[in-house]
Amino acid sequence: MLRTLVKLALAALLINASWQLFSVYWAHFKFVDAVESTTQFRGDKSEEQIRNRILELAGEFDLPISDENLTIQGSRIRTIVDSAYTRPVKLFPGYTYPWRFTIHTETRTLQ
Repeated sequence: MLRTLVKLALAALLINASWQLFSVYWAHFKFVDAVESTTQFRGDKSEEQIRNRILELAGEFDLPISDENLTIQGSRIRTIVDSAYTRPVKLFPGYTYPWRFTIHTETRTLQ
């Protein structure tokens, strides 16, 4: 009986850690997809407008991206976006790990 309870507790800890990781990665991948879509369909928007939109998206996804750690390069045809941020992930009760994410997108504009 005790062995079964220990196995169940370990399974619960692993499921919780997996869910915590999934939720931060899900937000990260949705954000990267939104950034790629923004840059791919930028039209005649300026770099400043693209920067403001990406920072707005970061706020929507609750990501700690600021103007200082966001780099946008390119022209109206090709856009490169680079950034990095760290999010705390509660892997286990009482243990938080700072997980680092990087973003690098390179898109061509569809006219």
